[in-house]
Amino acid sequence: MRKISQAQPNAPPFDWDTPSSTLTARMRMTMLPNGPGTKVIYVADDLWVPIAVVNYNVHILPGIPRIFVQLLEGLKELLLGDKRVDQERKATRVLISTPCMESDVAEFLTNLQERVAAKGVKVGSYPRWGLKRNTITLVGNDKEFIESLVEEVERETVGQRVMEEGELDEPGELEAAELEADKEARGKGGREAKEKQVPLPVPEQAGLMDGVQGLKVGE
Repeated sequence: MRKISQAQPNAPPFDWDTPSSTLTARMRMTMLPNGPGTKVIYVADDLWVPIAVVNYNVHILPGIPRIFVQLLEGLKELLLGDKRVDQERKATRVLISTPCMESDVAEFLTNLQERVAAKGVKVGSYPRWGLKRNTITLVGNDKEFIESLVEEVERETVGQRVMEEGELDEPGELEAAELEADKEARGKGGREAKEKQVPLPVPEQAGLMDGVQGLKVGE
């Protein structure tokens, strides 16, 4: 971390050897699981950030989208190299946009999941905070079977199949929701820092939406 981290533009001088609240915050980011059944994987030469692995199958990645994507790409190569991913089995993912709240369709989705579990289909529900439409997903290897479920899910959730989550959003809706969420987060963070007398996140933790704009949902 000391070797690779670079100072942010206009950031005040920083001394790695002098105790400070900023140093404490940065060192907190280096705390990783350790002990039997754990390991740390570095998949990007230009990042100090590793992937922590617990019990072989739990992979812990940072929440900053740009770094998350970069590490995930590196992890993909490792998984393929270890033959832990069957490339012959192509998963199908269907997105259905619904105006219903998750609680309104929870019973239907729970029953659906129980009914299709034997076919290896996973039913997902993803609220989109601050927006008018939420997302339901159907994921599995049996494309024909998944396709047979779409009409029922659309009917029961008053939904519509889409290729991208925001396809049916009203113009400017996503941007407005992001600005409101950012405003609320900044206000909350500032109040908590003032009340608890703790430092705000260091520059490396800022800009959580960096890198998200170019991401696409595919099969």
